[in-house]
Amino acid sequence: MNGSQDDNDRIVITGIGAISSVGNDRESVWRAVRHGVSGVRRLTGVPLIPDGMMLGAPVDIEPDEPGGLKVTALCLHAAEEAIRDAGNALAATAPERFGCAISGHIGDLDWIAEQVGRNDLIAPGKVPWVQQWLPNSTCARVATRYGLHGPRICHSTACASGLIDFLSAVRAIEDGQCDAALAGSAEAIHPLFAAGFRQMRVLAEHDDPQAACRPFDADRRGFVMGEGAAMFVIERLACARRRGAKIYAEVLGGRMLADAHHVTGLSAESDTLAHLITGTLRRSRLAPADIAYINAHGTGTQQNDVMETRGIRMALGSAAQRVCVSSIKSMLGHLVNAAGSVELAITALALRDGFVPPTLNLTNPDPECDLDCIPLVGRPIQFEHALKISVAFGGHLAAVALRRWDEAAAGRVGRAA
Repeated sequence: MNGSQDDNDRIVITGIGAISSVGNDRESVWRAVRHGVSGVRRLTGVPLIPDGMMLGAPVDIEPDEPGGLKVTALCLHAAEEAIRDAGNALAATAPERFGCAISGHIGDLDWIAEQVGRNDLIAPGKVPWVQQWLPNSTCARVATRYGLHGPRICHSTACASGLIDFLSAVRAIEDGQCDAALAGSAEAIHPLFAAGFRQMRVLAEHDDPQAACRPFDADRRGFVMGEGAAMFVIERLACARRRGAKIYAEVLGGRMLADAHHVTGLSAESDTLAHLITGTLRRSRLAPADIAYINAHGTGTQQNDVMETRGIRMALGSAAQRVCVSSIKSMLGHLVNAAGSVELAITALALRDGFVPPTLNLTNPDPECDLDCIPLVGRPIQFEHALKISVAFGGHLAAVALRRWDEAAAGRVGRAA
């Protein structure tokens, strides 16, 4: 089918790269998630936190320069896979028409270590801290590596960051600022984050580390921190068709809202989340009954899971009885800045393969979390539309709707986010 004006208005995913505690590439991560494999273990070597006193889902990866940021290494790893996966997208797109949207992160804080006399925490001969202390250091590093001269976008919106930067890249294409973009985020466990979450008492503890994170379960105790990254190549459908690219999914719509309630607390009424979902469906030209799978934020905290359930029920009405909902934080941990992008990657792969991933450790469902949360074992289901939700500290809410790609669906016109 030849490109058309409609094809120029539609945006598709043509490359995905991923790394997490359960796999070093897209397909190994997806295979582990499908089978309910957990990467959670007791942590050692986290500065300022006694060994074994905290659970997490880390990734073994070394930066490409001494003292380089681990978050940058994770992002570069996923970006390389996404670029390679997308075929000749980079060569087929003018550099000034290829954007880059990568979420912010905690930068190099060695200067602070120096001021408090903890030079033992600073690697000898490392890259100067001034080169990587800004939150947009990784975004700049990745865009420079691939010679991307299009719009460079970087948000710091807590655990909605990955999804918000993905949406921002989509909208940059829609607005005509570029024709393609590399978008995503990464996260490495940082001592300051770890100490802060411990102080807030939101981190789960359990004799069996892999049973600690229990989204939607009556015995849930909080989340565990995780590491990883996911990156996407997204582009106009017309461009993808011209070069014969494989397509994972079409981006139908997305929306961002704010829960103006509390910096860490969520409104118990869930009105804003319901508006977010309803607005995303409207923008995507979907009815509630069209959504077969929702990849939830699903942190495993007492407040989040109930609030998210209520918001989904309010937005979908009677269709909520049939929708599948799951949280992969039960396996990968909470990837904070990278949560939205890694979970969106899993959502796209679930659409591709017709398989919804499980919620691990869901053995005693909370009666207030009364959706079909896919306990313990994933489920093969052929479905066409899925929704990814992110709910972040600071009241940041985001959602993205995807359509499974196949040539039979190719003639139907969607609306980009």
